[in-house]
Formats: sequence, C-alpha cells, structure tokens
Amino acid sequence: MIDFTNLETIIFDLGGVLFDIDYKKTSDAFVKLGMKNFDAAYSQAAQSQVFDEFEKGNLSNEVFRNFIRENISSQLKDAQIDAAWNAMLIGMQPVKFNTLKTLKSKLPLYLLSNTNGIHLPKVFEMIASQTPEYSLEDSFNHCYFSNQIHLRKPDAEIFEFVIQQNNLRPDKTLFIDDSIQHVEGAKKVGLQAFHLTKDWTIEKLFAQIL
Repeated sequence: MIDFTNLETIIFDLGGVLFDIDYKKTSDAFVKLGMKNFDAAYSQAAQSQVFDEFEKGNLSNEVFRNFIRENISSQLKDAQIDAAWNAMLIGMQPVKFNTLKTLKSKLPLYLLSNTNGIHLPKVFEMIASQTPEYSLEDSFNHCYFSNQIHLRKPDAEIFEFVIQQNNLRPDKTLFIDDSIQHVEGAKKVGLQAFHLTKDWTIEKLFAQIL
C-alpha cells in the first residue's frame, strides 16, 4: 500500500482514472461502420503502430482518418470517424474534481495522459459542457499530453521528462494509472506506482488523507 507519509507529489493518468471511458463503445462503433478487426488494432493493453504514432502527435488527424478509411471505406466522412473514435469518452464526475482540489491543497499534482488530436479537444469540450465550473488546468500544477510532447507511456522517456521538468524525487512521487503496462513503466524509472483497477476509485485510495 502507499506510504502517504513519504509522498511529495502525485501524477495522475486521465482516461480510466479520472475521466470515465468505455473502450467497447468505440469498438462497437467502428464494427458498425465496417471495421471488423478494430479490437486487434486497438485496445487498452496494446495497439498498432499507427495508434502509437497518433498518440505521440507524429500523425495528423487527417492521416489517422485516412488510415481508418483504408480499413473500412473511402466514403466515410470525418465526422463519422471522429464520432466513432470519441464514442469511448463518457465524462468526468464532479467528485473527481473535488477530490483533486483537496489533494492539490496538500501536494503538487500533475496529469500525464496518452491522448491524441481528436480525443483531447473532445475531452475539453465535454468537461466545459458537463461540468463548466471545473477545468483540468485548475486541477493540476501542470498537464502533460502525449500528442503535445511527442512522448507516450509506458516509455521511460515520458516519465523522465515529467520528473526532470519539475525536479521531482521519483521515490517520493506516486503515479496512478489504470493500465498495468504504464504502471510497470513508471516503476522502471523509480516512481511509486499504483494500478487503479475497477475495485478502486481515487476517493477510496486517498480516503485516509482527504
């Protein structure tokens, strides 16, 4: 379990930890459009090189959309592809923002998310629409998005980047993610790391210090 007496900083993942997502909704949406092998190309645990490069910001939205068209139909419109890709995005509950506000009053908080040029604007749009009184920027000391810094989890370089940018002490920094491969990547650079499974919420995890 986490040693809260030895904690100086917390780094949060976004999707699946704070922002609710449902991968199956996107899988179902692409299957409905005609991409029968979507699960083989993309999942929480692994994904093809195209998705990796898209998350690193090395591929434009249009290149990504064309990849989808090549696997389904050249007749698909941008809006159809974006709607299917964004179907996994559910929203962020007010209780998450309130928890972050309390934690931020005690410790520096950072956000580290693998995302892309289609998901990220939609996430901000949904937060502004669903919970306009809250924002990601106000909830963290700094937000790091993979497509903006051209690095992605679980590679060591992205964790080292955040550590160096903020002069963090890895052994006193906690990283929280719902993907085990990202947790293992964080541990390899010396971070404390917690795998947030469906048995946990951040409210439950931090109950003793909230």
